[in-house]
Amino acid sequence: MFIEFDKDYLRELYTDGKANDKKHRYPPGVVRGYQKVVFLLASANVVTDLFRNNALNYEVLQGDKKGISSVRIDRRYRLEFTVREVQGEQIVTVCRLLDISNHYK
Repeated sequence: MFIEFDKDYLRELYTDGKANDKKHRYPPGVVRGYQKVVFLLASANVVTDLFRNNALNYEVLQGDKKGISSVRIDRRYRLEFTVREVQGEQIVTVCRLLDISNHYK
């Protein structure tokens, strides 16, 4: 699949391992996990291949986040992205790195 980044800091985290702005700083383990997940997205042939890797906990979101998919980076962070198809090729747009530590409270 082809990967696009919605925001510059997401691209910088993937390519450089850090964001140039001070607002988007993450622990090194989260950055490594993020890079690994984006690499797995890029190496998948189609989005349904993500179901095979149980550690990703891939899910298509419902409700107000309809149209957005999500995978787990670790217990605290998830990566949200959208998938669209252009000329038979699936394109993944990485949208957000989300802290879900308060998600279930």
